[in-house]
Amino acid sequence: MDANDTLTRLEAVIAQRRAADPETSYVAKLNARGLPKIAQKLGEEAVEAVIAAMANDREGLVGEAADLLFHLLVLLDAQGIPLSEVLAELDRREGVSGIAEKASRSR
Repeated sequence: MDANDTLTRLEAVIAQRRAADPETSYVAKLNARGLPKIAQKLGEEAVEAVIAAMANDREGLVGEAADLLFHLLVLLDAQGIPLSEVLAELDRREGVSGIAEKASRSR
């Protein structure tokens, strides 16, 4: 199973559901509540992933990581940023030291 295929399929589902009825679609409901709520949910999922990791809860971390990726894709969609753009940035950074890459960013 290719992770990029899974994320690409999920990205398409999120884009499709954005305009659905908020009464029947969680994605539509999040979008109706606006960017601050989407960002808040992403933050909550990140914290929950950290908590699961610190508790050495492998199953919990897997679930929270899935929630985190889902909510990140919802946020990217809300901002009009395709997953391909994020993946291209990761490709650009491949083989570059994390320390060197961070130092190269403009302040």
